[in-house]
Amino acid sequence: MKTFRSKYLRKQIYLPQDHGSWVFILMPLFIGFFAGNKISTTAIYLIVAAMTAFFIRQPVTAAVKAYTGRRPRTDLPAARFWILIYGFIALLMLIGLIFRGFANVLYLAIPGFAIFGWHLYLVSKRDERKQAGLEIVAAGALALAAPAALWVANDGYDAQGWALWILVWFQSAASIIHAYMRLSHRNQAQIPERTEKIQLGKRALMYTSFNFVASLLLGIFGLLPRFIFIPFLLQLGETVWWAFNPAIKAKPTAVGFRQLAISTLFTILFIIFWSV
Repeated sequence: MKTFRSKYLRKQIYLPQDHGSWVFILMPLFIGFFAGNKISTTAIYLIVAAMTAFFIRQPVTAAVKAYTGRRPRTDLPAARFWILIYGFIALLMLIGLIFRGFANVLYLAIPGFAIFGWHLYLVSKRDERKQAGLEIVAAGALALAAPAALWVANDGYDAQGWALWILVWFQSAASIIHAYMRLSHRNQAQIPERTEKIQLGKRALMYTSFNFVASLLLGIFGLLPRFIFIPFLLQLGETVWWAFNPAIKAKPTAVGFRQLAISTLFTILFIIFWSV
């Protein structure tokens, strides 16, 4: 007979397994709150709501896999249990936001629902893996946490939130493509020639170069903080280094931790130079 712990408290059901994705929800929250004027108790509602929405993806995905035969039906009780837990917590937090006068923030969740539905459809068709386009769009939905955090911190709408959204989204997109470049290096039998290195890294170099140049020019013209290009320069330098110095034997976990470190440093630099 299964115990409560063995039946329901299963990490593969209640915790996201793609650990690198955590940064895509935490980074916009940190950036949005620190770009604002203050952090109030209302911020707790938003943080908990955003994190539970992020967490609920795992049990819902597990349930879809169980219903479509990709996982055993024995996963369903735990999946349903955690869907109810996360859903109830999220509902309480959303009610808190509404009563504090931030009902408009909830509209930002609409794209997230649409993208999550797309993701579940691909899961049901066994076609969700290595979908860079879907990951980039999903990162854009998660980046909406940045304007939401800014509006909560500023006690109301602030047009700067949309600038934060674009900047965070573009950084996340470049980070995703950079990771795909690093992982593609692992498929090489030996260090590729220079022309092949450029071919493998072309897309990542284009993304990070665009972000750097755009942030630099917008800063020069006074449309963004003057030194906001610096965190994007960090990301560009990281991509240039690995594009021309591919690690063909790097483990996915090593790539993931490296990405986490760079994204963390990017967030710190962004917060610093947004206010300069």
